[in-house]
Amino acid sequence: MEIKQKYNRWLNHPNIEPSLKLELEKMDEKQINDAFYTNIEFGTAGMRGILGAGTNRINIHTIRKANTGFAQYIASNGDEACKRGVAIAFDNRRMSKEFAMDCARLLATYNITSYVFDSLRPTPELSFAVRHLNCFGGIMMTASHNPKEYNGYKLYDDKGCQLVPALAKQVIDRVNAVEDELAIEANPTKEQEMLIHIIGEEIDEEYYKNVLSIQLEQDQDKSNVKIVFSPEHGTSYIPVTTVFKRAGYNCIPVIEQCSFDPDFPNTPTPNPEEPGAYILAQEYAERENADLILVCDPDADRMGVGVKHDGEFIILSGNQSGAVLIEYIFSRLKDKGLMPENPVMFNTVVTGDLGEKIADKYGVETEKTLTGFKFIGEKVAKYEVTNEKQYVFGYEESYGSLIKPFVRDKDAPQACLMLAEAGAYYKHQNKTLVDVLNGLYDELGYYVETQTSLALVGEEGAKKIQSILANLRKDRLTDINGVKVIKWEDYGSLEYSEDGEVKPLVGFTKSEVLKYFLEDGTWIAVRPSGTEPKCKVYYCVKGSNSADALEKAEEYKKVMKEIIA
Repeated sequence: MEIKQKYNRWLNHPNIEPSLKLELEKMDEKQINDAFYTNIEFGTAGMRGILGAGTNRINIHTIRKANTGFAQYIASNGDEACKRGVAIAFDNRRMSKEFAMDCARLLATYNITSYVFDSLRPTPELSFAVRHLNCFGGIMMTASHNPKEYNGYKLYDDKGCQLVPALAKQVIDRVNAVEDELAIEANPTKEQEMLIHIIGEEIDEEYYKNVLSIQLEQDQDKSNVKIVFSPEHGTSYIPVTTVFKRAGYNCIPVIEQCSFDPDFPNTPTPNPEEPGAYILAQEYAERENADLILVCDPDADRMGVGVKHDGEFIILSGNQSGAVLIEYIFSRLKDKGLMPENPVMFNTVVTGDLGEKIADKYGVETEKTLTGFKFIGEKVAKYEVTNEKQYVFGYEESYGSLIKPFVRDKDAPQACLMLAEAGAYYKHQNKTLVDVLNGLYDELGYYVETQTSLALVGEEGAKKIQSILANLRKDRLTDINGVKVIKWEDYGSLEYSEDGEVKPLVGFTKSEVLKYFLEDGTWIAVRPSGTEPKCKVYYCVKGSNSADALEKAEEYKKVMKEIIA
């Protein structure tokens, strides 16, 4: 169907939601094209996009279309799956609560039970609730760290893990078979409405109990560490402050950023990957003479940390905070005799090398997955059944980690508690977390683990991203900045080449990632973002010292900018 036809069908459909109709009437040609040139799709973290009218937008009709596919998938698994039902949570974004309740009502029309949280909750608690309630699946209404214009729809399986490709395909095939999303209604009978259950404090208490169980130095003196915390207007406010109070930590919330405002008015960005997320928290920290700044994204799966070191606050990257957590957790497990047999850590193909070096030091195996914590969750579930290996940590470079796997997604409240514990533990040794990180560089090698991105929005942007990957495949890079490529991995074709011989890349599903290993110990990866209209470039640059690694990283960034421009 042509774009204009799709637009007119929406504009004139009798079931169109009135506010969306008003929006459609005000659209110009460019806006119409962007809203209808494609159908919004699932990425590495579900379905996510800009709120608004159109097939390429998040709205009540596209949510219903996706939810119909999920409902049909559940129903296809039989009556028992329908009875076990679905846990549903939502964050502070516009329409999240309305979408969540509509999802429950639509599921009820398929005789599927649902358990809907009574108010906003973090993504990790939704993952926890799925397993705690023995549900068949879960739905989280969130756009995670994206700007205020966005919302999204994440799906979870019965293990509390985001749908991996094989399961997602079963849902997507059903979604794509829906011919008229505007014709879908969510009108259960009175009897079917009885399938919708409201949940709340009882799940909170079980989740908090499990989060508090991760502590390794529960009885240490915690009065020596002062923490400034920002939820960035999101769902982490209540769980993090509750857990800190019960654990005995001195936590100072950034009050201006504690309201659940969907416009995020008091922060330049709700994304801990960006410096703007720390500005107000740092003002608090300087005024309060705090040791740590902890910042969570709106749905509380990502967490960033700032550390006071030599009188100034240093913001750690996701790779760096992950490395510090690995060193602290593994060293304490070893010293206490708690390291299990056959321990395994998971990270992704675009996560830096330092964490793996630390794991090696403690005899912990590292397994790589594709980007997206669902792949780590899948591994956790596998070894829970086989007992072949014992999980001790999982993390991504994108500011997300999981300490204990009672959750099967990134869990910022867990990470906040463990970093607070590490901060207190090392302060008793007159060390900051930056001292710990620098010690790891001295011991294991100097790495700069960073990324750049090229923002490419709309239809032209999507085509540009496709052409970047196609061109890189057509003309394989043999060197970058004059340094020889000694190996490449192509997760799109599931091939790799070393010493000129192309071989199958096993153990992964297809994904648009290209990774180059260079003669100087550096690797560089290119992939489209699964959650934003960006082409990302990841760098793990090894140097003879810190200054050398930084200088090399800047040179590689300049060259890669030219290559993908």
